Amino acid sequence: MNTAELAARLQKAVAGRTAIEPLSGEFPDLDLDAGYAVQRVLRESAGPLVGWKLGVTSRAKQAQVGVSAPVYGFLPGSGALDVGEPLDTAQLIQPRCEPEIAFVLGRDLAGPHVTAADVVAASSGVAVGIEVLDSRYRDYRFTMADVVADNTSAARFVVGTPVPLTGIDLRVVGVVLEHNGEVVATASGAASLGHPAAAVAWMVRRMAADGEGLRAGDVVLSGGLTAAVPVAPGDVVVASIDRIGTLELGCR
Repeated sequence: MNTAELAARLQKAVAGRTAIEPLSGEFPDLDLDAGYAVQRVLRESAGPLVGWKLGVTSRAKQAQVGVSAPVYGFLPGSGALDVGEPLDTAQLIQPRCEPEIAFVLGRDLAGPHVTAADVVAASSGVAVGIEVLDSRYRDYRFTMADVVADNTSAARFVVGTPVPLTGIDLRVVGVVLEHNGEVVATASGAASLGHPAAAVAWMVRRMAADGEGLRAGDVVLSGGLTAAVPVAPGDVVVASIDRIGTLELGCR
């Protein structure tokens, strides 16, 4: 496998807004390490980063796809939407939206022994986030190695105004996802690995193996809290999280 060639295939799919077959179909030896190697190639050409994101943080989802840990990817600045800015669906292949708890780092955080408490202590605040997924694989069919190579389906994201964590138990905050005025999913913060900060801590420990970590100012999307909803022009998605806020994303 040539990681640069596989990364180029994914970049071509993005540029042409055309889904491709999973890489693992042609390269059955593609594993998670190889997937992260492809992702690093994509990261090198992605421009300035503003943070990171987690995927497969639900225990149920992990059991469904046969993995015992989440996966993670990066957030390029080019993927950030401002609050109130519409999502241009014509730029994407098969967009879907999901609600997330976003952490904003107040100081650097790195090392192989980071805990959820360390994440909370290092964060200047949390905010409601809406992540727009857009798998480059046809019909969202992929292995975990495939999705890691595809930067965990990252496409766009929007983050609301951060609030202090003081007095907020992120495990039990209620989450509501609305699509065109209809409630389509509910959850609690515990849907992300039992505690969203635990998911972030896992990522920091995993990053330490590569000599990397989080930096002050980084935004971290701690994992989808409900199933993602497909969106099309004219749709409106609203994510509400108790004590943190409400965020709306319109689509054109």
